[in-house]
Amino acid sequence: MTLTILGGGGFRVPLVYGALLRDRREGRVTHVTLHDVDPARLAAVARVLAEQAADVPDAPEVRVTTDLDDALRGTDFVFSAIRVGGLEGRAADERVALAEGVLGQETVGAGGIAYGLRTLPVAVDIARRVARIAPDAWVINFTNPAGLVTEAMARHLGDRVIGICDSPVGLGRRLARVLGADPERARVDYAGLNHLGWVRGLYVDGRDELPRLLADAKLLESFEEGRLFGAEWLRSLGAIPNEYLHYYYFNREAVRAYQEAEQTRGAFLRDQQARFYEEMADPAAPAWRTWDRTRAEREATYMAENRDVAGAGERAEDDLESGGYEQVALALMRAVARDERTTLILNVRNRTTLSGLDADAVVEVPCVVDANGARPLAADPLPYHAAGLVTAVKAVEREVIAAAGSGSRAAAVKAFALHPLVDSLAVARRLLDGYTAVHPGLAYLRAR
Repeated sequence: MTLTILGGGGFRVPLVYGALLRDRREGRVTHVTLHDVDPARLAAVARVLAEQAADVPDAPEVRVTTDLDDALRGTDFVFSAIRVGGLEGRAADERVALAEGVLGQETVGAGGIAYGLRTLPVAVDIARRVARIAPDAWVINFTNPAGLVTEAMARHLGDRVIGICDSPVGLGRRLARVLGADPERARVDYAGLNHLGWVRGLYVDGRDELPRLLADAKLLESFEEGRLFGAEWLRSLGAIPNEYLHYYYFNREAVRAYQEAEQTRGAFLRDQQARFYEEMADPAAPAWRTWDRTRAEREATYMAENRDVAGAGERAEDDLESGGYEQVALALMRAVARDERTTLILNVRNRTTLSGLDADAVVEVPCVVDANGARPLAADPLPYHAAGLVTAVKAVEREVIAAAGSGSRAAAVKAFALHPLVDSLAVARRLLDGYTAVHPGLAYLRAR
């Protein structure tokens, strides 16, 4: 089985390759193609992978290329983790938004819209090329904003593109551990959009254990989301929100914390990864050790400003374990390639799953996966407070897709103005002016 990784020079590629190295089952991935537009980054990551595989017999063969068509030809799966504009682009997204007093996070609010506007033309081109060059391939999208990008690609690939995210998986695993349950045996009732969802139930042996968790303040504040939101608010909601909802429920505090921070998250990652790739330019540098040290620092500082706002302190050891997006990707590939039926929380077209959204709206919900792909499971309607946020943000996503497809400046302004975290049409217009001034990739929105 062959796998192509787009964004193959990206920092987190060794996580995916590590999952492949641990997979010893029949029918596993045997060939990996890394594609990137930056040859130096490709070479650096290839060195890390070579050290990873040094003591692993029959490790998947790795090749690198900067030719996209070559990378796609003959592949079975495409894993897309591109970052249009790089981390400098993310840092610029944050600066422009914060200067207007609104959130610049890469998937939430103004920053997410800007990132989507410059990513969608590239993602759609990839989707069209896959449809032409590798029509039988399955695309696993991890490119942010994951739900938005998956929906745009689905217009060309249909159900053969599936979005993944590790946030809901990590949340479910943390909740199961807190309740003393085996995460592998727990069934999570989760619904929403990417980075905008809620755990509404956690079932162990058919029994919903979430009410027991909500009734115990000490248990509620023993894990990251509990400390971020507080026991009182979680009880009011009757659910456990995805960590990204902290940007909505504590928006003013989060914006102030980012404005006062010495450095934004994007700028931190830009500088940190620049140091990593500079070190890797030295042929004598220990590739794996250098990468692993950088990864540990990255994980420990994740959402630091939000934890400061909530008084949550440093990340606990258990919280450092993500949902393992690489494990989600591997489980998805296994289920499709080997017809190993499983249930995963994924980003797929809604069909009739969440009322209030149309069939083509990409949602993040539990899905049954097998050789036919991923099909969302039936879900109870969202409560009004959640449905309101979900439909408002989906309306924004649709305007972003319209703007990227048509070059319409009016649609782009509308996307910013409609977002719940942008409170002014005047601010929306200034945001678009600011983003088009700093991002060459948004030139298509300047004239119309």
